[in-house]
Amino acid sequence: MSQSFLESVQARRTYYGISKESVVSDEKIVELVNEAVKHSPSSFNSQSARAVVLLGENHDKLWSIVLEALRAIVPADQFASTEGRIASFNNGYGTILFFEDHNVVAGLQQQFPSYADNFPLWSHQSSGMLQFVVWNLLEEVGFGASLQHYNPLIDEKVKATFGLPESWGLIAQMPFGKPTAEPGEKTFQPLEDRVKVFK
Repeated sequence: MSQSFLESVQARRTYYGISKESVVSDEKIVELVNEAVKHSPSSFNSQSARAVVLLGENHDKLWSIVLEALRAIVPADQFASTEGRIASFNNGYGTILFFEDHNVVAGLQQQFPSYADNFPLWSHQSSGMLQFVVWNLLEEVGFGASLQHYNPLIDEKVKATFGLPESWGLIAQMPFGKPTAEPGEKTFQPLEDRVKVFK
């Protein structure tokens, strides 16, 4: 991991072509996720983020859950493309699930009632920062990853399958694996339309 932080940010991309081959040990993957969860910022230092690392058959199990949930709502004549998309995620080595603990958020709402309406929003912002940190760390060691959102369609089945607390709210899924194809071209909107500077 010799890249500067900015170089890492610039290099991070969405990879849909990934394989079940790993580029580091399972222990290293868990270490990266642990460090990201520990050090990513959160409002009021709430530390409400929760992460689940799915490898091997548990990774496959997740994408089977997603596929079956989609089979129930996607028209049959459109399902082939859906099946192909889910297969591309299942082709990866693993998946990181990102959750926020609603009990922590509710506790902050009770403790600081004047900010109560903001805590769910801040919770999602904290999760977004964690997702970004994990994504960059995975790519720095040689994985390709993408960020997916099949919640709330799969929430209850995921919690039941993996024995997770009811208070954990699923935010996103990040399948990852060794890249098998280059990501698509990335375009940028003019920065002068997006950044304003006042001196």
